[in-house]
Amino acid sequence: MSYVGLNYIGGQWVPARAGRTLEDRNPADFTDLLGEVARSDADDVAAAVAAAKGAYADWKATPMPRRGDHLLRIGLALEREKDALARLMTREMGKTLKEARGDVQEGIDFAFFMAGQSRAPVGDTVPSELPRKVSLTLRHPIGIVGLITPWNFPIAIPTWKLWPALLAGNCVILKAAEETPLCAQRLVELVEEAGVPSGVVNLVQGTGEEAGAALVAHPDVRAISFTGSLETGKVIAVECGRQMKRYSMELGAKNVTIVMPDADLDLAVEGIAWGAFATSGQRCTATSRIVSLHPRLTDALIEKVHTYKVGPGSDETVDLAPLISRTQRDRVLEYVRVGVEDDGARLLTGGHVLDTGELANGNYIAPAVFSDATPGMRIAQEEIFGPVTAVIPATDLDEAIAAANATQFGLSASIYTNDMTAAMRAVTELEFGIVYVNAPTIGAEVQLPFGGMKSTGNGFREAGPHALDEFSEWKAVSIDFSHRLQKAQFQPGE
Repeated sequence: MSYVGLNYIGGQWVPARAGRTLEDRNPADFTDLLGEVARSDADDVAAAVAAAKGAYADWKATPMPRRGDHLLRIGLALEREKDALARLMTREMGKTLKEARGDVQEGIDFAFFMAGQSRAPVGDTVPSELPRKVSLTLRHPIGIVGLITPWNFPIAIPTWKLWPALLAGNCVILKAAEETPLCAQRLVELVEEAGVPSGVVNLVQGTGEEAGAALVAHPDVRAISFTGSLETGKVIAVECGRQMKRYSMELGAKNVTIVMPDADLDLAVEGIAWGAFATSGQRCTATSRIVSLHPRLTDALIEKVHTYKVGPGSDETVDLAPLISRTQRDRVLEYVRVGVEDDGARLLTGGHVLDTGELANGNYIAPAVFSDATPGMRIAQEEIFGPVTAVIPATDLDEAIAAANATQFGLSASIYTNDMTAAMRAVTELEFGIVYVNAPTIGAEVQLPFGGMKSTGNGFREAGPHALDEFSEWKAVSIDFSHRLQKAQFQPGE
């Protein structure tokens, strides 16, 4: 065993109070035990909340530019540790090294972006209807914030939440995914090294059912930011609604690419394959549906998929790495069965276990492509979160847009076309929070808002300057220097 993972509470690294632990294993080789990590419960959460409450007054009073300076130092530390973090991520989560480096780079980019926001204008000066009165708006922190993050982007997604939450003046408790606890621990170690005061950032390791649920239920936690499944998001929303606390959600997705007859076929195939199979499809923005009007798209996509090499992410020549766990692998295999036996789609390639040679002890699946799918099939409606995509034929743009919109989700969509009219219709008519033209459904940049419509979320956006809305309240301020009582909405003399 190479490490024992701990909680970080009030500036101290401590085990779970009950002494329980969870195993942390390499998804490319489940015989590789990275170590054990604290399995926390409500008592650990309560201690973290108490530490955050103790630090809140001083952190809130810290000027925003000084809070931004901390983010700048953290970004520089992440930059210094980028390769080591990427190798750790590949061993713990499984994704390829090039993807892991990109994951860390997002955390770096967003740290620098939010550090810059610390000296950017905040709020507005608004004309008053009364003389000698100035009105303006300010941001105010929410207070103690709980962050619950998934395993597929174990550095990027926590940083999407941490940096704006800290810049806004909140103190936080991070409950990272139990599948990637060491990445979370190393991230918080860098936060500590950057001089963030004790209690401002706290880490509680453990399961969602225990530590996560306790964090959501704690009455002193005034906001929850959650990225995960729709089903879990609904449970969290009920509890937050009961307590009237802020909650922001990034939930399920069923992303789509439309390929028009005039599309650059080579570009479309390259983008679709990258969008569908990067991170073995374990992305909220993965291209899990293709609505095609191009007669040669399917054959070209199969040809591209057959060039992919599947193996451990530590091999720089690998294109597709393992799934995170045996449970996730079996879930994806069940969806492949559903596609063939229940939906009646045609499986053109892949969808089977790969377990020979160096793949014997990992969670590997050959990338799967279905054809002859229809919008109502389960494989075209439900989030699979694995290396599976389905081609839905369409006869015109109206039918393509209708098929694309025919799900409860609305995160990311793209269209490949050289027709400006088709592109602009897609941009305006697709019910998705992110739309790309001649680019894949993955590849978000930190200066843009990230989030979806419909059941994908509840209206908040991560990344970009909009991320501060998730972690702050707007305060309207009026300063009257007339030295007399002035009544808004009243006529003079009334």
